[in-house]
Amino acid sequence: MASTGLASEDDLLARAVGDLASRTGLPVAFGGYEVQDAVEMTAVVGSRTPHLSGLVVRATRGLGGRAMVERRPRLALDYRSSRHITHDYDRVILGEGISTLFAVPVVVSGRTRSVLYCGSWQTSRFGEATARTAVQVAADFATELRVRDEVQRHLSLAAVPSDTGIDARAREELRETYAELRSIASEVADAGIRSRLSVLERRLAALSNDGEPHDLELDVRLSPRETDVLACAALGSTNAEIAAALSLKEGTVKSYLQSAMSKLDASTRHAAVARARRAGLLP
Repeated sequence: MASTGLASEDDLLARAVGDLASRTGLPVAFGGYEVQDAVEMTAVVGSRTPHLSGLVVRATRGLGGRAMVERRPRLALDYRSSRHITHDYDRVILGEGISTLFAVPVVVSGRTRSVLYCGSWQTSRFGEATARTAVQVAADFATELRVRDEVQRHLSLAAVPSDTGIDARAREELRETYAELRSIASEVADAGIRSRLSVLERRLAALSNDGEPHDLELDVRLSPRETDVLACAALGSTNAEIAAALSLKEGTVKSYLQSAMSKLDASTRHAAVARARRAGLLP
């Protein structure tokens, strides 16, 4: 099977750490993934020494260890004198010259998958705007991990020999993931993440249509919301279920469906889905 277009977990982490530094304006940022109640720092930006890379933080220990188990951000305005954390990692943190440190857990499906840190060399005020930005970076990272997990899981079902194509069950799984991905993308504010999700959507659409040629030419453009609603309808969802999935009113869902059906010259939602698939507008 061709490349899925998925970024690696290491690439996603490196991008999140870079975003954390650039968006907060703080000079140093680092992070790693949780493995067996510990996080090893594998992505670092702005460090003065080589000691942050490879640092292993255990659950409950230090600032990040607390953030990991509590699943909420932790702040040390003056790391050296903080009485609210253990000081297991003073040699590395203070040796780096860090004074103010903020640790944010990246929580996916109720589990801490990663911990991100950002900090400064001087003890300084840590404003609400900076904290909010750091938390948003972690939330965006969690979204990308969640999407990657789901896409990877469903793509694995389609890992069949190319001469046999994708079986019906796997194709439906891919279509389900496509609809879920569009639902997630509709809630993401960051343009960069939306763009990367769009790439995955197109890849999923191409995979699920493998072996099914588009034999219907239509000069039709569905709006993003019309596509979202039709993708959910393709899974057999009711208007109420679509409304809940996309955070819309039921009447709004009905309007989008009617508009899509009109554009596709279809009298029912099922006919609209069929024509959209034949025209390559849906997977």
